[in-house]
Amino acid sequence: MNEELQFILDTTKEAMVNAIKHLEKQFVNIRAGKATPSMLGSVMVDYYGSQTPLNQVANVNTPDGRTITVQPWEKSMLQEIERAIMIANLGFNPMNNGESIIINVPALTEERRLNLSKQAKAEAEDTKVGIRNSRKEANNEIKNMDDFSEDVKNNAELDIQEMTDTYIKKVDELFHLKEKEIMTI
Repeated sequence: MNEELQFILDTTKEAMVNAIKHLEKQFVNIRAGKATPSMLGSVMVDYYGSQTPLNQVANVNTPDGRTITVQPWEKSMLQEIERAIMIANLGFNPMNNGESIIINVPALTEERRLNLSKQAKAEAEDTKVGIRNSRKEANNEIKNMDDFSEDVKNNAELDIQEMTDTYIKKVDELFHLKEKEIMTI
């Protein structure tokens, strides 16, 4: 295959892979009721004047599916960490026991689960749109190439369609897994 066509195929594939990676990151942020350390991934703590990610000033663990514990490496950071969790507005109520911070993750209501499922579906649809846009751009580039026969162009477009179908299917699989995780009590 010609280098130009191969470049278009590679670029398109890379865009689709990046769309899937973005979706996976978005899904991590959609909480499914089970406690995970990544729930506090966005918390930034004022560590001696600079904003520092929580996981760089404390050990974050989940002893069970409903509890997150935050054990600071310096006890003097307890109040600062507690304040940072409150400021992050994640809907958690941290409890400081003088040694560590304990967060009870509340169970999700049915209404909240349905909303999270809708949010996950919207993310999945956005990703599909991104994948289809990558296909459209690649097909437009191929159509505008003058130095190839119609057969070569058609074959390249078929390859891109096959790639698109594969990644759309992957998005559907990821969404169904996330939906199952959200709706499982």
